[in-house]
Amino acid sequence: MNPGLLPLDAGGYKPPGVDDFSFGAAFPDAPGWLGADWLNKPLLQAVIGALLVILLWWWASRNLKVKPSKGQFLGEYIYEFVRNGIARDILHHDYKRFLPYLLGLFSFLLVNNWFGEFFFFMFPTFSNVGYAYGLAFLSWCVYVGAGFAKFGFGGFLKRQLIPEGVPWYLLPLIIPLEFLANFITRPITLALRLFANMFAGHLVVMVFVLGGAYLLTLENNSFFNVAGGVSIIFSFAILFLELFIGALQAYIFTVLTAQYVSTSISEAH
Repeated sequence: MNPGLLPLDAGGYKPPGVDDFSFGAAFPDAPGWLGADWLNKPLLQAVIGALLVILLWWWASRNLKVKPSKGQFLGEYIYEFVRNGIARDILHHDYKRFLPYLLGLFSFLLVNNWFGEFFFFMFPTFSNVGYAYGLAFLSWCVYVGAGFAKFGFGGFLKRQLIPEGVPWYLLPLIIPLEFLANFITRPITLALRLFANMFAGHLVVMVFVLGGAYLLTLENNSFFNVAGGVSIIFSFAILFLELFIGALQAYIFTVLTAQYVSTSISEAH
């Protein structure tokens, strides 16, 4: 039988899968550091990402000049992008109160999403669903807390659960649906959208890199060797695409958070 036509498991190739996203994929007996499952690579990246965001914005805000340097120009561009394109456009006159959170949120998402394209990390933090849920829960606390702070507990619940003009006899059906939509579905979909895009994109890169390396090293099969080389080259194109996807997902997550805050504090119902 032609060696190139052997089944994948018999040819020494293991397709990438969910297990490759765990910290201990290469060391199954040590899933985390110091024997703790939670002390792992995603946690380290989240901490590094938070520190990078703090340091970068501290650095960008120092020694501001009328004629900005390249670093100041980049910082001002990102700041104005979030302030004008997200916060002010969606929240209008209330945007200043929430701008620090939205700016930090966008920056944190961008850094952690781009970790998947840097060789030292090669892992987008939010391809671990727990971290996506955690960030979505934080945004949930912000927009729900903003509603409670403005309208009070009862007033906010009434606005979110009882749409205007609904007949009283439909309320037993409408109230549970509104509660599910406004308090449960929003954070879940916010997290799953981010997680699914980061997970799928990184998995595609792994398929092209690992599959291409396997085909490239096969003996006595020039066709597969060429296909492997093309796969490796194409993986770099996918990496650049993932940079765009990472930025896009950071933008979408931040925009939706701002939109949810807007619906929570809006006077109109």
